[in-house]
Amino acid sequence: MLLSTAPGSGPSLLVIEAGLTAIAIAVAFAWPRLGAAWFSRIERVFGRLARRKGLAVAAVGLSALLLRLAILPLFPIPHPFSPNDFSFLLAADTFAHGRLTNPTPAMWTHFESVHITMQPTYMSMYFPAPGLVMAAAKVLFGHPWYGILISCALMCAAICWMLQAWLPPTWALLGGMLAILRLGLFSYWINTYTGGGTISALGGALVLGALPRLMKTARFRYGLLMAVGIVLLATTRPYEGLLLCLPVAVVLGRWIFFGKNRPSSAVLVRRAAFPLALLVAAGAWMAYYDYRAFGSPFTLPYTIARNTYAVAPYYVWQLPHPMPNYRHEEMRRFYIEREPKDFSELGTLPGFLSHNLSKFAVGLMLFTGLALLPPLIMLPRVLLDRRVRFLVLCVPIWIAGVVIGVFLVPHYLAPYTAAAYAIGLQAMRHLRLWNPEGRSAGRTLVRLTVTLCFLLAGLRLYGEPLHLAPPRLPLSGWVCWWWGPGNFGAERARIEAELEQLPGKQLILVRYSPQHEPWDEWVYNAADIDGSKVIWAREMDAANNLELIRYYKDRHVWLVQPDSQSEEVSPYPMPEPRPASSTKVAK
Repeated sequence: MLLSTAPGSGPSLLVIEAGLTAIAIAVAFAWPRLGAAWFSRIERVFGRLARRKGLAVAAVGLSALLLRLAILPLFPIPHPFSPNDFSFLLAADTFAHGRLTNPTPAMWTHFESVHITMQPTYMSMYFPAPGLVMAAAKVLFGHPWYGILISCALMCAAICWMLQAWLPPTWALLGGMLAILRLGLFSYWINTYTGGGTISALGGALVLGALPRLMKTARFRYGLLMAVGIVLLATTRPYEGLLLCLPVAVVLGRWIFFGKNRPSSAVLVRRAAFPLALLVAAGAWMAYYDYRAFGSPFTLPYTIARNTYAVAPYYVWQLPHPMPNYRHEEMRRFYIEREPKDFSELGTLPGFLSHNLSKFAVGLMLFTGLALLPPLIMLPRVLLDRRVRFLVLCVPIWIAGVVIGVFLVPHYLAPYTAAAYAIGLQAMRHLRLWNPEGRSAGRTLVRLTVTLCFLLAGLRLYGEPLHLAPPRLPLSGWVCWWWGPGNFGAERARIEAELEQLPGKQLILVRYSPQHEPWDEWVYNAADIDGSKVIWAREMDAANNLELIRYYKDRHVWLVQPDSQSEEVSPYPMPEPRPASSTKVAK
């Protein structure tokens, strides 16, 4: 399924990308002067904008924002469809109501779902930053997706700003534009509600962009921006953020204590006071959030949900958790059949190598796809390059952190996004200077590679009418490719919208087939379940179903079967109460 498209569709977008990349390489070597004058004129205009650094950063951010809004007729606001989406949306709805968490609902066993904690409180299991961003957008603009959109635009702008500290301005602007094309328009970072990718990438860009500027000028604003980046990392992807911040802390500490151009201690204290206070305040707030949501300031998000439902641990040295007593078959299959497979593969050398090779491929395909692979032939030269030496030296730390983890979804790598772009662009700079046999094949290949990225964006934009849609199933590899997911979740959204229009309140009992895909979960609710117009609940045994229906006696009750051919809604057949059992008296 990985390379397939919808039934009856044309060639896979991945196949087209591979073919066009091969053509670009062949053309660069066969006709190295192709379009040279035309490309030179574009580069001169591009260079004039790039030299105005502030304007360049603003242009990248506004382009990301306006382009994604412009294509809304073809790529509308997405429907939530994955467990991650619904979990983050629960956090957004909770924060939008002015609460840090929600009390456990009375009939909570019917509402249990993946990536949700039900006890001690009802809340998302994730770190809070994405939920806070989407909550602010929901309050200000009426829809949480606009928070994803704005954070994505800020991410692209921050990547450009970070690159300006490490590379010449023209290349920094190019990096910002590539971030728009590869991440800001079609990737799942912008087209789902799994918002940790854009926010943690923004945090990583702020940290890495502030580091050389702070060491060069020691200005207050760079210390503040670094602190903001650290807070964003700590409240989205703290483990990966720590892997990024550790080498930064080492270099920064060396500069503070031994740097020749560092300011006096008094100046350092004054300029570091507020950024440090911001970090302390964020840590205190996070501890308070953990206390309210999970019962203790030392109980981090993830912990309770994983201890309650999961068997596979997060890191290779940990032991599996004891088998929980699952109330729902779909949750058992999610945690027992899928996750332990990844963990068990790591127990053998072939499995360990294969599993981590797959992780490497996931990251490579997210950041480069196939179109941006050719410049990586210059990585050996980049490894010897002083300009990005610090970023290159960080790579083994990131790799080690990924290798010891059991799972990898592409947004786990988000804190390293700006660094990955810096290294890739430096490889493109070396490729541009490559002249085999005195022919400017390297320069032409770079130009064609960038052109190809724009062409692929156009193909993706009209992929549906051209029958070039990406894979149609959520588990067929959509998270790995830059073109992002299709229009998943539409049926559930349609059913909910139809029931919202009916008079009175509604209760939906969801009945899955034994072959149901556990990732395709339908039972998710808003923060205030009892106050919702439509409630989604799991069908259980007759006694539990009757108890649920009696509790919500003022609601119309419906049956939804996601695995049936029609996915239609039908009135729920009311369960018959069991007659009271009689006891014979022995004579």
